[in-house]
Amino acid sequence: MQGGHAGHGGTSRAGLAIGAIGIVFGDIGTSPLYAFRETFSGANNFSIAIDRLHVLGVVSLIFWSMLIVVALQYVTILMRADNKGQGGSLALVALLSRSIGKSRHSWLVVLLGVFATSLFYGDSMITPAISVLSAVEGLTVVNHRLDPLVIPIALVLLVFLFLLQSRGTAKVGALFAPVMIIYFVVIAGLGLNQIVQNPDILWALNPWYAIQFFITDGAIAFLALGAVVLAVTGSEALYSDMGHFGRGPMRLSWFGFVMPCLLLNYFGQGAMISGLPPEQAAEVVRNPFFLLAGEEWRLPLVILATVATFIASQAVISGAFSITHQAMQLGFMPRLSIRHTSETEAGQIYIPVVNWALMVAVIILVLTFQNSSNLASAYGIAVTGAVTIDTLLMGVLFVGVWKWKWWVALPVVIFFLIVDGAYFAANLVKIPDGGWFPLVVGLVAFTLLTTWARGRKLMRDRMSEVSLPLEIFAKSAKNSAMRVPGTAIFMASSKDGVPSALLHNIKHNKVLHERVVILTVLIAEVPYVDEAERCELHDMGDGFFRAVLHYGFMQETDVPRGLKTMQQCGGEFDMMQTSFFLSRQTLLPSDKPAMPIWREKIFAWMLRNSATAMEFFRLPTNRVVELGSQVRI
Repeated sequence: MQGGHAGHGGTSRAGLAIGAIGIVFGDIGTSPLYAFRETFSGANNFSIAIDRLHVLGVVSLIFWSMLIVVALQYVTILMRADNKGQGGSLALVALLSRSIGKSRHSWLVVLLGVFATSLFYGDSMITPAISVLSAVEGLTVVNHRLDPLVIPIALVLLVFLFLLQSRGTAKVGALFAPVMIIYFVVIAGLGLNQIVQNPDILWALNPWYAIQFFITDGAIAFLALGAVVLAVTGSEALYSDMGHFGRGPMRLSWFGFVMPCLLLNYFGQGAMISGLPPEQAAEVVRNPFFLLAGEEWRLPLVILATVATFIASQAVISGAFSITHQAMQLGFMPRLSIRHTSETEAGQIYIPVVNWALMVAVIILVLTFQNSSNLASAYGIAVTGAVTIDTLLMGVLFVGVWKWKWWVALPVVIFFLIVDGAYFAANLVKIPDGGWFPLVVGLVAFTLLTTWARGRKLMRDRMSEVSLPLEIFAKSAKNSAMRVPGTAIFMASSKDGVPSALLHNIKHNKVLHERVVILTVLIAEVPYVDEAERCELHDMGDGFFRAVLHYGFMQETDVPRGLKTMQQCGGEFDMMQTSFFLSRQTLLPSDKPAMPIWREKIFAWMLRNSATAMEFFRLPTNRVVELGSQVRI
């Protein structure tokens, strides 16, 4: 999830489509390494006979899953639901909240979006582990004696990947698109070669073979959906990354290149298996992706696949940074230290806490599950959960935003709920075998996000109860304190009242600067706020001003840069003559806490460990004064 403003500058549609191939489609593009294999020979509790009926049934399921979930639901429908060009669960929630307003059920929409976002963190831990492991396991196809080296090589690659994040991906990012284009062309060519030899596999285009699979095997076919869905993992990421490349270029790259290449490979794997004797097919199906290539080309294919999974993992990690930044801006997460790794691309950020947490989780996953088949048991439930939630939000979108008649919207939503719900239900059987992991991660993330949002609201409510109106304070303070040269900017979380730092300053220092500015930074429910709408200013008289800087949830809150546009505030801001006063709240236990004590303790811990406003707002370090205050919630 990298990139800048949704405007895309002057980049051509074809150029953006090529860029999207390198950044966006890595997750879904590397699924052929394990999706088809897991359906037949994964670490599941059922077995599927390798014969014409079942091979055609599985390939048909993969084809129609990709068509319905990815092509129709996400690329065709949900990509129309853009929040000023941005996509993803949080962007969709912001769009819905802005459109439907404060209704009885608006809180449920927010909770659903936050839970879908929480599930993404579980997915972002499993994706690098399963992708890189499945690629490196190709070495055992080249030479089975290399098996002991698989985990050490995978761990070295993954650690290197996370160490690379702090340096940014701008330089290596230029190689992503060419490498992924080569990868897609190669896997399409390998699949086409097998299809030509056994064109009977094309019967799988007929949905009857998927239906016949269910008629014949019933419960086993239903359970097989838990592995088939691995072919569409990454679909939610396509929607989330829409803002960086645009709806048109992403549709062009998906329908014109990526989807045909993936389908050729899946059909090729099916053609290869169905053309073999049963005994040989049972052996080949253990790793059909690499066996598509001749013996002399398998090692180069392993190397290419490893690089592709490295790129796919990079995109997921960047996505975790981007989602975290959105959550911070929308008030669901405390301020974290953010580093910008590119001087030209605002979207290229690095969040150390998220990076190291993901790295530790990925290492633990690799060491615990040992191979990609075991990891596949943990994979899918987070993705299908997020997709199902997106379907529910899609229903709100149809009626609340697009103003569809309910009798038109209901059949569409029910259809997608049946499809997505079936995948989710099939993945529930994976919970004892590892599916619990992304659910636990999702529940922990959901608890943290909602606890922070609730705690911040309670804290602001308590502070507003005791705050003075600025008009009254300005009149009473103008004659009670000595005025000193310069400008004092007091950061305030609310547009109303006097910030505690100003009260403490006049109480202890008994001075006021010539110019006193109460500054609030507001984050809108849109990705970007235009420069012309950045500033809002009110002259309160007697040298007091109330100022507001408006930002979108995808923008960087650089206060000094924002102040440069506010020249009408009694003159320009000279940073050497300006002091920033910040409030640092300490939470005290309350006799009657407004939320359970365990959540209050979590909120207090998050508050203590959040980054300072100085870091978050990029304030000059030698011009900041921090004053503490105590709050009971």
